[in-house]
Amino acid sequence: MINIKVLLNNNYLNTYWADGLIVSTPTGSTGYSLSCGGPIVMPESKNFIITPIAPHNLNVRPLVVSDDNIIKIEIIDNNTSKFLLSMDSRNQYIKNSSCLTIKKADYKIKLVEIESINYSKTLREKLLWGLDKRNEEI
Repeated sequence: MINIKVLLNNNYLNTYWADGLIVSTPTGSTGYSLSCGGPIVMPESKNFIITPIAPHNLNVRPLVVSDDNIIKIEIIDNNTSKFLLSMDSRNQYIKNSSCLTIKKADYKIKLVEIESINYSKTLREKLLWGLDKRNEEI
């Protein structure tokens, strides 16, 4: 378990005592963040999701904040000299007391959207939403 201090726009938010912390975008909200109890956030939302991994305190929950915020993360731990930072499958070790800054980029990218693919439909199919199995034959 590590101590992770988080600031929003240089204002202290919380110190998380947890196995780790996930900061995701709406696109990433259905990945590891969801597995750790984070919310599903629609892609057109302009947010960051902060999800603790196995927090020590039961009153610590995932948080959705505007992507206009600048998130600063500082690892505070006296027992370990380095920690693993994972960014979209890219891993790097960082030293104790490192400070990470997460903010929205100054630019946007254009993505191809296929008309026949709908995000809500994909969620329904993958998560079996709206499926009534009571009337199916075994």
